[in-house]
Amino acid sequence: MKGALYLIPTHLGAADTMTRDQADLVLPASIYGIIDRLDDFIVENEKTARRFIKLMAPQKPQPSLRLSVLNKHTQILEHLAMLKPCLEGVDVGLMSEAGCPGIADPGADIVRLAHENGIRVIPLVGPSSILMAMMASGMNGQSFAFVGYLPIDKSERKLAIKILEKTSAEKKQSQIFIETPYRNGKMLDDLTQTLAPGTLLCVAADITLPTEYIRTQRIADWKKTKVDLDKRPCIFIVYKD
Repeated sequence: MKGALYLIPTHLGAADTMTRDQADLVLPASIYGIIDRLDDFIVENEKTARRFIKLMAPQKPQPSLRLSVLNKHTQILEHLAMLKPCLEGVDVGLMSEAGCPGIADPGADIVRLAHENGIRVIPLVGPSSILMAMMASGMNGQSFAFVGYLPIDKSERKLAIKILEKTSAEKKQSQIFIETPYRNGKMLDDLTQTLAPGTLLCVAADITLPTEYIRTQRIADWKKTKVDLDKRPCIFIVYKD
């Protein structure tokens, strides 16, 4: 029989700053046992993955771990090799750098390949910053779209923001997107300069962390709000009602 591919959620903060008590608040106990019995993992970053595994299963010998690194530099030809243990009957864990594997995450390619090779895929319960931000936004949760990153070029980004606002108004659909943490401040500036005063904007930063910040208000009010988003994982949601 083939092994299974477990999609293992992680907490949304850095592994070196998270305590076991904090992890217990956002991760179900079942994840601990699964991590403890697996030795093969597909991860984005080996160093942070080892920290997370040690936090979840402190008695687990680190030398027993076999980690395959999956990130933007990984060649497609390497993907199937990462699933070789599954093909040989061994269970494998897939972990994102933060949150749920396969959501805004390169792990989606591995999951698709697992399906193509008849490998059972088992998603585990855990935090998704995208869905948690949507839950807390007060915006339309019946119709929403995650559009990933907006363009880096300032003029192209402002055009994309206008298109999202128009789409939201036409479809009555919440538009969700993210930004590289060190550019969050510039993103907020562009949003307040580009969107109409009555358009709603939700900013959700550091979700599940002690520094969590979630606020929804109209652009006219955001122009009067001061908040430091620098280097904080952040979700933005636009909705024009």
